[in-house]
Amino acid sequence: MPTPELATQTADAATPRPPAALVARLAAIASAADAAARTPAGVTHPAPPGARSAQAAPPDGGHVVLAERSDATVVRVGDTVAKAHPADTVAADLAVRLEVATHPSLRSILLPPHPVRTQVQGRPVTVWPYGAPVDAGDAGAAPWEEAAGLLARLHAAPYDALPGPLPAMRGPAKAAAAVARLDGVPDSAATATVRRAWRLLPGWATGAEPYEGRRALCHGDWHLGQLVRHPAPGGRWLLIDVDDLGAGDPAWDLARPAMWFAAGLLAPRTWTRFLAAYRAAGGTAVPPEGDPWDRLDVPARALAVQTAAVAVAKAAGQGRDLDEAEAGVLAACARIAGLSR
Repeated sequence: MPTPELATQTADAATPRPPAALVARLAAIASAADAAARTPAGVTHPAPPGARSAQAAPPDGGHVVLAERSDATVVRVGDTVAKAHPADTVAADLAVRLEVATHPSLRSILLPPHPVRTQVQGRPVTVWPYGAPVDAGDAGAAPWEEAAGLLARLHAAPYDALPGPLPAMRGPAKAAAAVARLDGVPDSAATATVRRAWRLLPGWATGAEPYEGRRALCHGDWHLGQLVRHPAPGGRWLLIDVDDLGAGDPAWDLARPAMWFAAGLLAPRTWTRFLAAYRAAGGTAVPPEGDPWDRLDVPARALAVQTAAVAVAKAAGQGRDLDEAEAGVLAACARIAGLSR
């Protein structure tokens, strides 16, 4: 599992590799879009001398699979990536989210997509510029302050003026989907812990009831893997992945680092830096000073349950015990939920 300090998403080891035909089609789509995005002379703008991308570019004419998860397959060709979304994606909601990502008021916050929309094997496909991700090998260089500033500006966006109707932020739905993965897992102390923690959450945090609080434009699934530099490798930091973007509780976007901190898995200094930068940028998810936990407690507990559910389901799918990191996440789930083991 990734370290808390660089909680980027990785391939789900229980997820089969995407079919070769899907990867080939995505590579062809990305290749065509990449060629169209180049200058009339057929040459892309060169990188600064000595610059190095955080992910090596594919060889000429080739492609690289950047993600192969149950919820996304992403293939890169040159400076372009093609993403296959889940087959059950609500087309109208995705269309609005893509429009939001191209809105001028969010141009320096969200990476805008290329104007290519298609389907492959019944899955919606979108096309994006490539951006250099956070370097997972250098935890000390993680852009916590920059991320906090982007989230604060996203939450301050006048979402009533954005394209719509804006769908609900999908954070609670993702947490519910994670817990649902336990339905195929044999009952155990671990599954019981996760399910008991889940039952303690209010309905809005589990997706069982609508959220009735103050709404803001939210990312819905924020972690350090949702940041890239564009243009790569040294451009500005931008947020990526709009699949869960929508109106909801902005505290949800702070919940993952808050959960790691509360569990003792994120250094207090790192959490303090992140929270201070968010407040300094005018973030509205928490009060400008004082104790933020009245606002963060429920989303942080929900993320603890979500993370533990995924860990338990993955370990069961591979026929093994929880490893040390996964056991730590399960213990964090129990502690944050206030359960006794």
